[in-house]
Amino acid sequence: MSASAEICANCAAVASDTVNLKYCTACRLVRYCVLRRGLPEGPPQAAQEGMQAACGRVEGRKAVRSGAREAGGRFLPDLHSAHPLPMHNHSGFYICCMKRICCGCKVAAVKRDMFDCPFCRTPIIKDADVATALAMVQKRVDAEDPEAMAFLGTHYLFGSLGVQKDVKRSMELWTEAAELGSMDAHYELGCLFDNGKEVPQDETKAVRHWEKAAMLGHVLSRFNLGWLEHDNGDYGRAVGHYLISAKMGDKKSLDAIKDMFAGGYVTTVQYAEALRGYQVAEEEMRSPER
Repeated sequence: MSASAEICANCAAVASDTVNLKYCTACRLVRYCVLRRGLPEGPPQAAQEGMQAACGRVEGRKAVRSGAREAGGRFLPDLHSAHPLPMHNHSGFYICCMKRICCGCKVAAVKRDMFDCPFCRTPIIKDADVATALAMVQKRVDAEDPEAMAFLGTHYLFGSLGVQKDVKRSMELWTEAAELGSMDAHYELGCLFDNGKEVPQDETKAVRHWEKAAMLGHVLSRFNLGWLEHDNGDYGRAVGHYLISAKMGDKKSLDAIKDMFAGGYVTTVQYAEALRGYQVAEEEMRSPER
């Protein structure tokens, strides 16, 4: 691969005489390919979805600034990309509204003497009150909230939150949540099929779910796709995936590119691009109150 090689953020195709790449006009960080002739201005649908995944951090900030809320009975997905990775170190998940809220927002609310949920203002329940928590989650599941389905599916897998372990029920909830657009559900299904402990191992299904999650902006799914390509020896596609997730603030992806650079599989230009993108993402998501 030459030092000037570029990779499509949608399908990881390498730029060549037959593959033309254009920069995303939203973030200017990644590029997408146009594989068909006679297209109008702008990427085809598949590439647009890829850009939405790659630019999740940009769109997440826009949604935060505009005060995104539930509207018209449809549930907006969590703004995962607004939280530094690993997210659990910088944010909390609130089952009352199924929103992941950064620690900085929580601190800001407490400073204003608001000690309930920073998003929906529901009083915080005690950790020991499992029955109330389960009822609250089930209410959201009954309302067809995909994030609630994904959340409850995880508890069925491990037999926690007052429910018995039931892998079949877990898969049912994740499948329905995935159909409703939950990237977490796609990620969990991908992991389930990849490890082969609870269900027969199926790499094809794992990849399909991780690809859908990555297209929705799920960083860990994008890293997993890079890891699979790396493990299969397709270093070009692996770098393509790692570059996207590194630019979304994933340290593991940056480290993977660093190791590939040391092994001679990544060019100086690609490593510099990954490092610069990671640093930009980290700076943009930094908050003194987190």
